[in-house]
Amino acid sequence: MDALSSVLSRIALRAGVFYSGNICGLHDFEHDVFKGHLHLIERGPILLQTQGQADVHLNEPTVLFLPRPQWHRLVADDGAGADVVCGTITLGGGVHNPVSASLPDVVQVPLSALPGMGALLGLMRQEAFQDQPGRQAVLDRLCEVLILQLLRHCMAQGIVSGGLLAGLADPKLGKALRAMHEDPAHDWDLPSLAAAAGMSRARFAHHFMAVLGQGPAQYLSQWRIQTAQQLMQQGQSIQQAAHAVGYGSASAFTRAFARALGQTPGAWLTAQRADKNGS
Repeated sequence: MDALSSVLSRIALRAGVFYSGNICGLHDFEHDVFKGHLHLIERGPILLQTQGQADVHLNEPTVLFLPRPQWHRLVADDGAGADVVCGTITLGGGVHNPVSASLPDVVQVPLSALPGMGALLGLMRQEAFQDQPGRQAVLDRLCEVLILQLLRHCMAQGIVSGGLLAGLADPKLGKALRAMHEDPAHDWDLPSLAAAAGMSRARFAHHFMAVLGQGPAQYLSQWRIQTAQQLMQQGQSIQQAAHAVGYGSASAFTRAFARALGQTPGAWLTAQRADKNGS
């Protein structure tokens, strides 16, 4: 399994298209606790406004990906308007995940820079602007594929803010990361991870910190919690999830979880279920 697939097999990617069609004037998208946003601009122009950043003028077909929850606004011409597909994106536990943390606040990619995407975008266009049976389910799945293609593009073009995606794109670090991802319960230490990367311990530790912005032990702890979150969402008990990712007891896991996320596993799971039931 390649490095990116090893991550995505553990991080639940969910997309939900909530609007497709023509928009005119101002459209605000409020801060969401768990979700980011994707906007496929089929025809513009569109002005993107976000807090604390300069306005972005879009005059060609473009994909906008805001991987973390944040307020933003799309401004379209009052007359001709703009044709858009808008969706929400959830990666793993929402804001606390290594994939979204690796990306800029706004990923802006012209459709012309995504070679080979014609068939996918054609299907999205067909589903978005026609009323066919199963339209919503098809759009949601196509939106997920588009996000995967965007992640590939960001890794290939260096459109990352360090972190996990930069590490996965590194030939040596990617090997160590893949080892941790595929077997988080293993008793990984610096020598074994350096060996997996084919590097000396000192060079591996320095390079890992430089690229990911944290040490291997800290990253492994976060990855174990991220993996446990997915297992709990799939129905495993807190104790089962803790054991599966390498914790000796549920209490040790609960303490680590609370340090990382500021709440217990039970409280987090309750909030996730409430969000799912309310969406």
